[in-house]
Amino acid sequence: MGFVKEFKEFALKGNVVDLAIAVVIGAAFGKIVTSLIDDIITPLLLKPALDAAHLSNLDQLTIFGTVKYGNFLSAVLDFIVIALILFLIIKAMNNMKKKEVPVASSPALSTTDQLLKEIRDELKSKP
Repeated sequence: MGFVKEFKEFALKGNVVDLAIAVVIGAAFGKIVTSLIDDIITPLLLKPALDAAHLSNLDQLTIFGTVKYGNFLSAVLDFIVIALILFLIIKAMNNMKKKEVPVASSPALSTTDQLLKEIRDELKSKP
């Protein structure tokens, strides 16, 4: 019975549930970005190359008839866009964290430190 209880505590921990939600959202986000790249950005950027090669599909961009560099270019663009979006999200989150951190006030001086400060100031003022 101890094993079941431990597993239940592990599975229902906040971190595990948060991670599961992040994976599901990440997969959905990946599909959106892949569609954006494959269906919008890649055709717009590679259209001149397709037209010059007299091709209609990105899969048809090949070297030596077997190396499909069109798919490779699409994957590279996919990676760059995902990396850029993640960078911008993390940068925004870091900026929000910086704003939330309260400025620490200087600690109050003890009576000994206060007296030493007064002595120092007095010695500085004498010629």
